Amino acid sequence: MSPGPAILAIGGAHIDRRGVIAGAYRPGASNPGAMREEVGGGAFNALRNACLIGASGAMLSVRGGDAAGWLVEKAIAEAKIEDLSATFLDRATPSYTAILEESGELVCGFADMALYEQAFDKQLRRHPFRDALGRASGILTEANLPQTALERLAGSIDARPLFAIGVSPAKILRLKPILGSFAVLFMNRNEACAITGLALGASDDQLIAALDAAHLARAVVTAGAGHLLLLDNGQPAILAPPRTPDVRDVTGAGDSLAGVTMARMLQGLDFCEAVRHGIAAASLTIQSETVVANFGETELLNRLADVPEVTRSLK
Repeated sequence: MSPGPAILAIGGAHIDRRGVIAGAYRPGASNPGAMREEVGGGAFNALRNACLIGASGAMLSVRGGDAAGWLVEKAIAEAKIEDLSATFLDRATPSYTAILEESGELVCGFADMALYEQAFDKQLRRHPFRDALGRASGILTEANLPQTALERLAGSIDARPLFAIGVSPAKILRLKPILGSFAVLFMNRNEACAITGLALGASDDQLIAALDAAHLARAVVTAGAGHLLLLDNGQPAILAPPRTPDVRDVTGAGDSLAGVTMARMLQGLDFCEAVRHGIAAASLTIQSETVVANFGETELLNRLADVPEVTRSLK
């Protein structure tokens, strides 16, 4: 594998708040618990994971001129990532708030991201974006961008591989007009059903057929602790995640899967093997209380030994 791919990430870099409920969750009632706050965002989290294993990165996002925006700026600098983001002094920095059960499973997520809707398209017409694009080995984006910005991005990349994260069942629909542009699309089963129009109980065979018919080259479909469904240029595959003890927080697991898979592919690994590395990173992430775990090559390869081989069939 050749080290050091340069990745340009375009998307969320914002405040993540996670409230963990103490004891059993009681719907419609006040639940005791604890709230944590840190800088996150799907694209930023994925990029930081890629940089843990040798990639270099540039981050293009938008933020407000508030204290939260300063924290985001500081986090990008501390990660040694080039910051191409724009600051809007009169606006609030976007945020995401998740309420989690004590087990780490998500109860509800709340996204306050109006600035992303209004500002991203303009940023893709600026010189910093075009300059960074020329230096990039690969580009990562996500469905937090408005559809006009996503279509502009897809029309700008030339032959560079474009990776994307689905974000949510509602927002992933923004990717539908450009599905043929992606090297890999990362999503969960709910998002996969949303973009294909299938019912939530769709079978693996139905999902693979629908994703292939949508002109996706490669896709990774997660299902929490269940098996991953892979599409690799028309061919289906399944990967069972390893059993991970001591799960603390599932937030960021999908981002680590995307970031490490992307980095490994840009370093020369086969798609299915790259996903195994991504799953190893996700397994380390859910054992951490932070959205980006502190690991390196040694820790990742040690966990990789627990990840099963990919089954290149649905049977």
